Amino acid sequence: MRSDAFVDAVHSLSKEKLEAALDPEIRFFSPVTFRSYDGRDLVVTILTEGPMKLFEDFEYVHAIEDPGEPVAALIFRTRVGDRWMDGLDLLTFGADGLVTELKVMLRPKSAVDAMAAAMGRRFEQLGLTAPGG
Repeated sequence: MRSDAFVDAVHSLSKEKLEAALDPEIRFFSPVTFRSYDGRDLVVTILTEGPMKLFEDFEYVHAIEDPGEPVAALIFRTRVGDRWMDGLDLLTFGADGLVTELKVMLRPKSAVDAMAAAMGRRFEQLGLTAPGG
């Protein structure tokens, strides 16, 4: 499947594999900000220092791909602390097979709030700020 390299990078918690799966100009849409984070270096930092460290018991439970379209929907289950959440990674691929866009959706809101608070603390430690908007 087109999403295999991305899934392998996430499951193996590999920064190098994640870098190899993402387009240099990737746009990442977080579930808690309106504007995107742009560029592979920033997106890799956010994912490897945020969700890949904060999420516990992360597992992709379903993958849906249309062979005729450059998109994939990856459904996952994870938790932050004692808050379980369901999520969806929507991937768009370029002609070279690299991920050009990543949109993340999460539920329920209480879990999203817990994740946002944990990410806020992590961003502060890393000296990152959320995009405006």
